[in-house]
Amino acid sequence: MVNYREIFDEQGMDYTTYRQLVDKLLAEGQTTGPDNSEAMLHYTKMNVQRMNRVDKTVALNEALTTAITNLKGSYKLWVITEGWCGDAAQIIPVFNKIAEAAPDKFELKFVLRDKNLPLIDAHLTNGGRAIPVLLVLDEKGEKVIKSWAPRPQVLQALLKGWKQENTDPMATAEKLHSWYAKDKTQTTQAELLSLIGEL
Repeated sequence: MVNYREIFDEQGMDYTTYRQLVDKLLAEGQTTGPDNSEAMLHYTKMNVQRMNRVDKTVALNEALTTAITNLKGSYKLWVITEGWCGDAAQIIPVFNKIAEAAPDKFELKFVLRDKNLPLIDAHLTNGGRAIPVLLVLDEKGEKVIKSWAPRPQVLQALLKGWKQENTDPMATAEKLHSWYAKDKTQTTQAELLSLIGEL
């Protein structure tokens, strides 16, 4: 049984602290997680640029803003992530905007996947440790009400096709990030609107 409260109370970081950790590690030639290869450092560096861009450009759409305003309860938004994860770089700034829009309703915290394998193993996607994972918990942080991972469903389907037709992971990653750039977080926001509407 996963003790969510214990994990997030002990290790949970707010968005600013998480971003600072990624920046600090990168300056030291490291990334989050055990693999500090050149490839992982490159991914992390690119992700910092992506998060900076999304932070500056993302605006919550009217429907999502209204749903947040109309929400009655208070919730924990707890996220499993890593600095090298490309999907996370495109998505977690949206989680942060949602939390900023209603700090009285949402507490947003981040923990690292590879330091919490029992946690991620309780929230696998198709048997894999895909991230980011958003967990929506009750106000006390004891019960998971909803979860969302690791990318919008339409992109998940596209990615499956891309992987089947092309074995080059770099080409697939390029398509993935091109999709995110064109979408401008709107599909992510639509899915999160649906999730919030069910709370």
